[in-house]
Order: sequence, then C-alpha cells, then structure tokens
Amino acid sequence: MQEALPVTKSAELRSAAGSETLPTRVVVLNYASPMAALQNQSRIARFGVFELDFRAGELRKNGARLRLQEQPFQVLALLLERAGDVVTREELRQKLWPSDTFVDFDHSLNTAINKVREVLGDSASSPRYVETLARRGYRFIAPVQESTPMESAASGESSRTIPVRSTTAAGAFDPDLEVPIPHRRLTRGLFALIQVMYLIFYASALFRLHAIWGIADSMFPGWGATSLVAAVMVTAGVGIPLRCYLISAVGFDYQRLGDKFKALFPFVLALDQLWAVAPFLLIGKIGLGAAFAACAGLLYLPFSERTLIRMAYLKAPGAWARRS
Repeated sequence: MQEALPVTKSAELRSAAGSETLPTRVVVLNYASPMAALQNQSRIARFGVFELDFRAGELRKNGARLRLQEQPFQVLALLLERAGDVVTREELRQKLWPSDTFVDFDHSLNTAINKVREVLGDSASSPRYVETLARRGYRFIAPVQESTPMESAASGESSRTIPVRSTTAAGAFDPDLEVPIPHRRLTRGLFALIQVMYLIFYASALFRLHAIWGIADSMFPGWGATSLVAAVMVTAGVGIPLRCYLISAVGFDYQRLGDKFKALFPFVLALDQLWAVAPFLLIGKIGLGAAFAACAGLLYLPFSERTLIRMAYLKAPGAWARRS
C-alpha cells in the first residue's frame, strides 16, 4: 500500500447569503505512517551475542538484559540503523542533542560512546563493533541482522542481514571465528606464502630424489623404500598444480575461492598430513626433537590455511558451520 502523506488543503465555504467567504482547513489524515513508524520501532537488531530491541529500549546479551542509559542506547541504535556507514559527530548532535540544549556536546558524546563500548566489551584501539574515524565520526563494523517480532513469529528466522563492507575494516569482528578480522591483504599474503613453501618442498624433493631414496632405503629396505619414493613422486606431482592453482586464485582475488577451498579441503588435509612426516626423513641430520617439532607445525598448517581463507573470503554468519 502506498504511504499517504499528510496533506492540508484550503477550501472556501460561503454563507447562506453568499456574501461572505469563510476559510476552512481540510486535513487528510495519514493512517499508513503510524503503522510504518510502529513497525520501524518494533525492529530487533542482532549482532554477535547481542540484540537490541528498538521498541522495548533494551540491549540484551544471550537473552539477558544489560543496563545501558538512554543516551548511549540512542547512540547505539543510530549506529545500528546505519551499520557499515559513517555517522558523523554532527549527525549525532542533530539527532540526539537539540539546538536549544546547552551541554558540552563533545564530552557527552565521548561519554556515551565509552559507555556503549564498555557494555559491549569493545575497545577503541581494537574495535569489534564501534569504529572511530578521526575527526569524522563513528561506524558500526560488525555484521547486523534485523527482524521484527511479526517476521520472527511468521518464519522463525526471517531477517535481513546488513553485510560487512567488502573492504572489511581491520578490527571487524568475525561472527563465526570470534576473532578480529585483519586486512585481507595480510590473510591472502600469508595463505600464498604457505603455498609457496609447499612448492619449495615438492621441488626440493623431486630434485633430490636420489638422496631421498638413500635415506628411505636405510630406514625401510626393499619395497618400503620404493613405496616411499613413489609416494613422494605422486604427491609432489599432484601437489604442484594444486599449489599453483591456489596461488593464482588468491593472487587474482578469485571471489569464489572460499567455496572452492571448502570443497578441496579434505584432499588438501590428506596431502598436507602425508607431507607432515617428511621431517623424520632428516632425523639423522636435525635430530629427533627438531623433526618432531617440524612435524607438529606442519600438521597444523592445513587448518591455518582454512582459517586464513575464511577470514579473507567472508560469508554470511554461520555459512561455514552449516556446511561443516
């Protein structure tokens, strides 16, 4: 239904004698606006473990009500309404402090922001929710889901998600991993370095295949050595094109790399676990302790690769968990 705006019209009524014109005002009432306003005030915004009920004026954490004064609550509500966008200090002043109010605006706003951060467990130096932009204003940087009580009753999970900006700000909070998200350049760079490291492993093993055969023959004479060398050749031959693909995908920022790596992860995990035992082939040179430490680090690497991809290629909250 198209929303009707309040309209005031002038009409002229004449007296019975017709000699006098009496002005009167005809007011067209708007019944759609109150309903829209009521629906707008009934929204519930959810972010992380928190939810803000605009109508009830409550902030809750895991369903438990938190104490937050009216002014900080209004600041938080305004930031949530503009999640992902910069809300300037001047906009906050106009919305929350009328022009005829004589207060120390800067001090009051700083106090309100500090109280919001305190109740959310946030900080200005490493923000997860409220980011400060020097001399400009503030921005809410965590993903926000909005719904109304009517929507929740109808669909159980009907909501709209306000996504994080594609250029995710450093310090934004990942709802699945529960860690601050660094710049994507850093996560993609670290992922690429891991792939380069494996490429060096594969190339070194193939170039020094005779040395590996000698070590394997001393440890597993006969068919054992042959099987080990064959496994090195096959896994290195398969791993080289795999690593080249991952390097090119992350280098060109292929946006579906998160989905592709999700599908490849079982194979990557198996391949990396096999190569994690490689340091034990050098036990005669580096010793048992160093070989064990290197093996432990390599066993962890595939999981760190998965985490880096998840941080670099964000999905809607819970997307990875639903697929796991």
